[in-house]
Amino acid sequence: MNSEAKLQKAPSTKNVAIRKKKKASSLDARKARAGWLFVLPFIIGFVIIYAPIVYDSLIYSFAKINVVAGGGFTLTWVGLSNYQEALFVDVSFVQTLVTGIKQLVFDIPAIVIFSLFMAVILNEKMIGRAAFRAIFFIPVILSTGLIDKIDQDNQMLSYMENTGSVDLGDGGASQTTQIITSLDIQNLFKDMAIGTELLTYVVGIVNDIYNVVNRSGVQLLIFLAALQSISPAIYESCAIDGATQWEIFWKVTLPMISPMILVNTVYTIIDSFTSASNTVMSYIEKTYESSTVLSSSMAWMYFILVMVIIAAVGGIISAFTFYQRQER
Repeated sequence: MNSEAKLQKAPSTKNVAIRKKKKASSLDARKARAGWLFVLPFIIGFVIIYAPIVYDSLIYSFAKINVVAGGGFTLTWVGLSNYQEALFVDVSFVQTLVTGIKQLVFDIPAIVIFSLFMAVILNEKMIGRAAFRAIFFIPVILSTGLIDKIDQDNQMLSYMENTGSVDLGDGGASQTTQIITSLDIQNLFKDMAIGTELLTYVVGIVNDIYNVVNRSGVQLLIFLAALQSISPAIYESCAIDGATQWEIFWKVTLPMISPMILVNTVYTIIDSFTSASNTVMSYIEKTYESSTVLSSSMAWMYFILVMVIIAAVGGIISAFTFYQRQER
């Protein structure tokens, strides 16, 4: 009888597994609730403030505004006429859109790669590491709010951002604003079979280094956080096995931070497509001054295009993203 009672009192393996599963699910539920509470202010603000504006913009893109005598206006449904006018009548919009996308295709990889490179360097133990991290984040602070408005009239910044030639007034031009030229790169890689397109890309990125550094602050901090989350024990085991730093980076570091590469790429795409210096955004704002409905249709086409690009890039990078899963 005593042995039978002990067997009845002893918890079975199945019951223990069920309790562990419930405990894990309750923890996930608490994390999910905390996440919703964290984004709740944004959701409330979006529904109250931004959702009506987005709805009005969508309605304007399919309508024509008729001004009423004495004040006010009425809307007349015109279907896709505004979209057709933006695509086939306003030739400048399509040209600006194609040019802007081409520029961003070159800028976004440069920003992500540069921020990753600098994060790896700043993650190493060195004197003044905290100061260097702060220096690289300063452009993020300076490019927001009132300081950004002041800098728009700063001639020195305009000079640094200008990578074109400077007119000397005598019909000639000076290339003093360019750091390097294609000829410099050709001399550097004269023994290697490198196409002219790659040379042009490298020259453009180096000459645009001021803009690249200014737009890499947030990405650099995200990469730093990802690098510091990797357990030192992993690196120690790799060193014991005789792995080189090059092998450790490609086999350990890069896969472990690959989720943050996806995050930074999506962030950089959105930041680049919506920045005030974006040529397409500037053109849409200029069109708004003359035609509200036409600018609304342009904005919605631009929004759809950005979403398609984000979905395509996210799908491609996700296929190579490594997610570390913990055993429960």
